[in-house]
Amino acid sequence: MVTAKAILEIKKLHVSVEGKTVLSGASLTVAPGEIAVVMGPNGAGKSSLAHVIMGNPEYRVLSGTIELDGEDVLQLPIHERSRRGIFLAFQNPHEVDGLPLMDFLFQIHSTHRGDARLSPRKFRELVFEKCELVGLDVSFLERSLNVGASGGEKKKIEMLQLAILEPKLAILDELDSGLDVDALREVCAALKRLKEKNSNMSLMVITHYHRMLKFLEPDRVHVMCDGKIMRSGSCQLSEEIENRGFKVQ
Repeated sequence: MVTAKAILEIKKLHVSVEGKTVLSGASLTVAPGEIAVVMGPNGAGKSSLAHVIMGNPEYRVLSGTIELDGEDVLQLPIHERSRRGIFLAFQNPHEVDGLPLMDFLFQIHSTHRGDARLSPRKFRELVFEKCELVGLDVSFLERSLNVGASGGEKKKIEMLQLAILEPKLAILDELDSGLDVDALREVCAALKRLKEKNSNMSLMVITHYHRMLKFLEPDRVHVMCDGKIMRSGSCQLSEEIENRGFKVQ
């Protein structure tokens, strides 16, 4: 259930990277449990916004604020933002040869849990349970991270990480990138099952296309152009975009 209190509040964010302005006063609010979609053409600043929220040091924040659950996170490094509850699923997940997926998952989970980390046996039970939830074959656990995986399998591995960490806010950057309609349907179904298990988790979904919204049923749609949010509305706004393109009226 979406409540009035914001889990993420961004105000008048101005950002540059390599001397180029990528965000020009972006403001955005996401409520607990909300599925918020950010749409826009190439170069609008959507992925830049995701990287700035996560704390990518390549981006220079010139002015503005980012608050997570009322806390200013702008000065926090990536790992601290992650521990506060921010998760970013990449458009093109990296392959890491020689690092088994199970080892990677155990490391990130232990880092987040600290002294409350699970024993290897308990953690393995947890991972097997989450694999079933997201529809990922357990054989991937012994394989190198993302190596040899299809586009859909890589996105399911991202969903598995999300399921393990249980963040407050999951940012999904171009989740539909490289997926055919069947793979997209499977990945979105996995995401919806995760959302049902954790109704308070907020999703910020970044996409170019309307097709993904047919599977996710967002609460709020935001249109981004020229580095800022130009329009916001219900899911009907995405249908208007599908018919008319990214026009600001």
